[in-house]
Amino acid sequence: MELKAYQHKVLNDLREYLSYVQEHKKLDKAFNQYWEDKIGPYDPLNNTGMQPYKNTIPNAANVCMKVPTAGGKTFLAVNALRTIFDAFDPRKPKAVVWLVPWSNLLDQTVNNLSNPDHPYRQKLNALFHHRVQVYQKRELLNASNFNPTVVAEQLSIIVMSFSSLRSKKKEDRKAYQENGSLAPFVAQYADTSHLLEDIDETALINVIRSLNPVLVVDESHNAESDLSVDMLRNLNPSFVLDLTATPKNNSNIISLVPAIELKKEHMVKLPVIVYNHHDKTEVVNSALHLRYKLEQLAIAQRAEGGKYIRPIVLFQAQPRTGEENTTFDKLKAQLISLGIPEEEIKIKTAEKDELKGIDLMSESCPVRFIITINALKEGWDCPFAYILASLADKSSAVDVEQILGRVLRQPYVMKHASPLLNISYVLTASMKFHDTLQNIVKGLQASGFSDKDYRKKDLTSEESRAKATNQSLEGFLFPEQQEIPSEESLDANRIALPTDTDVTNESMGIVQGIIGEIEEIAIEQNKEMEAAVSQQLSSPIDPHIYSEMGEKVRTYGIRSSLKESVADVRLPQFHIQIPNNPLFEMGGSTLLNQESLLSNFKLSKYDTLLDFDQIQAELYKVDIQESKKDEYTPSFTKIEDLVVKEPMMEYILAKPKEKQIKDIVYQLNEMIGNLYPIPEQEIKLYITRILESMNTDQLRDILARRLVYSEKIKAKIKSHADAYAEEKFNDLITVGKIETIASWKYPERIVPGKVGPSISKSLYEAEGSMNGFEVKVMTAISSLPNVSYWHRNLGRGKGFAINGFKSNHYPDFIIGTNSGKTILLETKGDDRDNSDSEAKARLGQKWAELAGKDFLYMMVFDQKEVKGAFSFDKAKDLIRQM
Repeated sequence: MELKAYQHKVLNDLREYLSYVQEHKKLDKAFNQYWEDKIGPYDPLNNTGMQPYKNTIPNAANVCMKVPTAGGKTFLAVNALRTIFDAFDPRKPKAVVWLVPWSNLLDQTVNNLSNPDHPYRQKLNALFHHRVQVYQKRELLNASNFNPTVVAEQLSIIVMSFSSLRSKKKEDRKAYQENGSLAPFVAQYADTSHLLEDIDETALINVIRSLNPVLVVDESHNAESDLSVDMLRNLNPSFVLDLTATPKNNSNIISLVPAIELKKEHMVKLPVIVYNHHDKTEVVNSALHLRYKLEQLAIAQRAEGGKYIRPIVLFQAQPRTGEENTTFDKLKAQLISLGIPEEEIKIKTAEKDELKGIDLMSESCPVRFIITINALKEGWDCPFAYILASLADKSSAVDVEQILGRVLRQPYVMKHASPLLNISYVLTASMKFHDTLQNIVKGLQASGFSDKDYRKKDLTSEESRAKATNQSLEGFLFPEQQEIPSEESLDANRIALPTDTDVTNESMGIVQGIIGEIEEIAIEQNKEMEAAVSQQLSSPIDPHIYSEMGEKVRTYGIRSSLKESVADVRLPQFHIQIPNNPLFEMGGSTLLNQESLLSNFKLSKYDTLLDFDQIQAELYKVDIQESKKDEYTPSFTKIEDLVVKEPMMEYILAKPKEKQIKDIVYQLNEMIGNLYPIPEQEIKLYITRILESMNTDQLRDILARRLVYSEKIKAKIKSHADAYAEEKFNDLITVGKIETIASWKYPERIVPGKVGPSISKSLYEAEGSMNGFEVKVMTAISSLPNVSYWHRNLGRGKGFAINGFKSNHYPDFIIGTNSGKTILLETKGDDRDNSDSEAKARLGQKWAELAGKDFLYMMVFDQKEVKGAFSFDKAKDLIRQM
C-alpha cells in the first residue's frame, strides 16, 4: 500500500510545518509564519489568510489535517508518526495515544494496527524497524508487556476511546486509580510535575502523562466540547494530530485536501447523482433496477479481467420512535414479498446487527441490500455500497447526511471501465426536495466534500410541492387537527423486478425511463468532473490550498501589459531519457531529479573522514531566555543542553563495545532521518564505520551531544551523495542522455504569500517578499532601459526550479529583456558564500549552456568575487548590454 500523490503532499506539509517549529521554537509563531509564507498574512478585515494559531493545549503542537471521507486518514496518520518523531529528541519515548470516538472504530483500529498482514501494520513495521506494540487499556492496567524498558525501545501505540477517558462510569475510571502493576514507571519519573492532583502516582493516567505522548485524534470533530478538550489536556501530550473531514473553529489546519484530489486518485465515487421520485414505491423500483444495471456492468467488467464488484443498496428506513425494529422488520418482509431472497437482505440498526461476522467483500457473500437509518454513519467502509435509497416519509425532508459518506468509497481504489461504476447514487421521494438537497450538502460537507460534487433531478411537480408546503403550514398552525399518517406500504403491482416478465408494460416502461435518465445524467456529469480534474492538473497554483480556501487566498495575475509578451515564453528544464519505454511523453524522457542520479550510489565506497576537533564550537547554544517554558514553547523539538546526563548513557556505556556501537548507531540514525534514496542499512553501516575507531570517552561525548554529531555525519553523507550525483549528471550529459526541454511557463496567477515592495516592471500585480540586498539589486536592474520585466521566483514548489544534481534550485529572480533573453538571477549577500553556492553556480551555468543562447544564469554577490559568480556591479553592466 503506497501513498497517493495528495497524501505525499499532506506529509510534506507536516514536515514543512515541523521545520518552522524547529526554526522559531514557538508554536504560534511557527504556525502563523508557515501560513504567511504560503498565502500571505492574516487579514481579518478582508477575511484573507489563515486565522492565527489557537493554543488549546499548552506546550503541545495541536495541528489538523483536513482530509475528506475515504481519503485514507488512518494510513496518513501511520506515516505521519515517523515524520513527527523525526522532529523529537530520540531520548524521548515514542508513545502514541490513538483516540477514537466509537467502540466499533476502536476494535477496527486495534485490529488493523496489530494485524501483521494489514498494510497499516506493515507500514509501521517498516518505519519503526519492527519495534511496534499496540495496546488497549486493559493491557496497560495489567502491565501486560508494558514497562519502562519496553517502552523506551519501541513505538507504543495505545488505542483508547473518548468515553474511556471522559466517562463517569466506575469501570472506565480505572485509569485514574492506584495501580501497583505500574509502579516500575514511578522510578523513571525525572520529576513529578506531570502528576495530576489527588491522583496516585501509579495511576495509568499519570504513567501516560509521564510519557508526554503524541495524540492521534481520529474524527476529531467529535472532540470539540470542553469535556473533550480537558480530556486531551489530561493526557499531557507533546503533539496532537487531528484527523477530520470537517475541522472545527479551534482547529489549526496545516494541510487541506480538496475532494477532487480523491477523484484524481479514484478513491471516491463522484459525482453523487440525486434523483427525487414521486413516492417510496418508485424509489424501491429504481433502486432494484439501478442496482441490477450496475451489477450487470460489473459482471461484464469481470469477464474482461476486471475486479469483482457486487453493488449494494442501502435502504434508509423511516425512523419510528420506540418501534424501530418493527419498522425495519416490516420493510424487510415487504422486500422479501417482492421476490428478493432473504439472504440478500440484512438489517443494521443500533439494536439489530445482521452484518456481524459477514465479509461483504467476499465473492461468496450474497448481501445486496442493507436496511438502516444511521447505524452506518461512521466507521463502516464497504466500497460496494453504491445506492442510498431513502424511504422516509415523502412529506418530510430526507435526513440523509448521516450515512451519505457510506456510498462514496471507490472499490479497489481504481477507475472502472464503465463510468456508471465510478459514481454514487441517492434516490429519494421528498416533497421538500430543496430541504433534502440541503441535507445532502450537509452530508457532503460532513465528509469533506461540497455542493459542487452532486447533480440533481426532481420528478415532483410544482403543484405537489405547493400542496406539501400547505399541509406542513396547516400542521404547524393546527396540529390538533392532523392525523398521524400510517406507514406507507410498497405497491407490489408497480414494482418490476429486473428478472420479472409478469408486470405491466406501463410499470416496466416507467422504471426503464427513470434508469435511462439516471444513466444519461451520470455519464454527462462524470464527463464534466473528469474535465475539471484534467484542468486542475495543469494548474500551477497549489490546488490543496486554493480549492479549499478560495477567496481567503490572495492571488495575483500577470500585468495586462505584459501578458502577450510572456505568453509563449518557456523555460527549459533537464530531462533524462527513459530506455525501452514508449509510454513516456516528450520522446521517451522524464523530468530529472537528484534521486534518479543516485540509483547506483553506494555509501560503502566513500570515506568516513570527519573533523570532530571543532565540535565544541559547533554545539547548539541554548539561550537562557528561550529555554524557559511557556504555553507556546514546544516540548518536543531537538534542543540539547551542552552536556546531557542520564541513566541511559551509563546503561549503554556499561555494555561491551560492540553493543555500545549498535545502540549509538540506532540513536544517531534516528536523528539523521530519511535520506532517500540512500538505503537506511547503508547509513547504519557508515555510522558504524565512524564509531569503530572511537574510544570510550569519544563515545560518551557522542551520547552527550547526539544532535551535533548526527548533523555533522548527515552533512558528510549528503556531500558524498551530491558529489556522486554531479559526476553522474555530467557523464549523462556527455553521452547525450540528459537534455533540456522547454517545458515551464509562467502561471497565470501566483500565491506569493508575503508581498514585497512595489518595484517598476514587475511581471505580476504583486511579487514575493525580498531582503534588503534583493531589493537593492532589483531596483537597479529594473531601471535598465533594456529590461522588459522581472519576477520574484517563488520557492517551495511554487516557481521555476533548475532541476539536476542538486535538489531543486529556485533562482531568486527571472528577468526578461527587450531582445528576448531570459536571465535567471540568484542573489547572495557577501556573508552567504559556501560550497553549496558554488555547486548551485555550476548547475546554473550548465543549465544556461544547454538551454541555448537566449538563456543566462548569474549568481550575484554584492562585492565579493566567488568562482562562477559575479559582483553586483559586473552583473548589472552585463545585463545592460543584453
